[in-house]
Amino acid sequence: MSRVVQNTGKPEWTFREGQGGAILSLSGPWTSDTGLIPSFSADDLTRIREGDSLGFDTGGLQEWDTVFISFLWDVKQAAGRSGIRTDFSGVPESASKLVSLLPEHPDLPQTISRVSFTPLLLTGDLVVRFLTSAGAVSELAWNTFRSVLSPRRKGQGHMRPADLFRDISDAGPSALLIVSVVNFLLGSILAFVGAVQMRKFSADAYVANLVGIACVRELSAVMTAIIMAGRTGGAYAARISTMLGNEEIDALRVFGIPVTSYLILPSVLSLILTMPLLYLYGCLLSTFGGYIVTVGMLPSVTTAGYWHQLFGAVSLSQFYFGFVKTIFFAAMIAFSSCNIGLQAGRSAADVGEAATRAVVVGIVGVIALDAIFAVIANVIGI
Repeated sequence: MSRVVQNTGKPEWTFREGQGGAILSLSGPWTSDTGLIPSFSADDLTRIREGDSLGFDTGGLQEWDTVFISFLWDVKQAAGRSGIRTDFSGVPESASKLVSLLPEHPDLPQTISRVSFTPLLLTGDLVVRFLTSAGAVSELAWNTFRSVLSPRRKGQGHMRPADLFRDISDAGPSALLIVSVVNFLLGSILAFVGAVQMRKFSADAYVANLVGIACVRELSAVMTAIIMAGRTGGAYAARISTMLGNEEIDALRVFGIPVTSYLILPSVLSLILTMPLLYLYGCLLSTFGGYIVTVGMLPSVTTAGYWHQLFGAVSLSQFYFGFVKTIFFAAMIAFSSCNIGLQAGRSAADVGEAATRAVVVGIVGVIALDAIFAVIANVIGI
């Protein structure tokens, strides 16, 4: 009852009879450098009766590494399947501790069940998640406005003017550069495309109509809102989620300071106050960009002609409509971003995830709201 690897200087194992079972003698270097590691299977235990024990003799063992541990684990698994007890008291203590951490029966790989395509289930899940998020944002908006109307109590924290002015500065003056560049280029691109096409029909003067109506009615409001969703909305979500991870939100609640009036309200008001002004500023820059391109490309259009045509095509109702839209855009971006920040996790990775989600939700929400306002404008005849 033995099996020996007869290579000098190579790892070897043999069986010999012992009291109450068998002894597995190990000798030689059991390292990966030897290049020949003896295998072991349950067939090598056929002559050992079930219930007997298997001990180890490592008197001739030289240096060893993880290859030795792997061999002992193979022996342990084979003995476990054959109903044979293993006694590792004869192996080095460090190796015995490592083997004791390994199970006799390793976990089988989990079979991945095939996921069937269930469109109704997916649609229902999306609807439920959307309604849940919409309800959470609506509740946050209601609590915020209720905190504005509630009487101020002594010792209760409310919005600080310094926080409001700081948020206004971040959402307004600090965003002028990117709003200027985007809207100026937007008007220039519209004018360029319009000039190329309308020149074919000798309708050069109507390029001003295209730039004015498109920018004032839709594009300046939408692009400004998208900029603020990516710039300010993501910053709100990241700031609040960071405060949540640092337990600052918990500290406010412990001291009885309402988060809605102390933290959310300045963020919402700053966007509602600055977004319409940024929209008007964007309209000015976009029409000016259209003027530069139109006058430069179309010699038949003069400065006076461009602005006369523009003011004749764009009525004040278009500005009113865009102005009102930006207020709703601002409220949606602020409340959704703050709610995402409050619902985020407490790890560093959750901060980035909250900021990304706030940007995505803000951009999609702006486009969806703009579509709703387009239908409303068609109904009321604007």
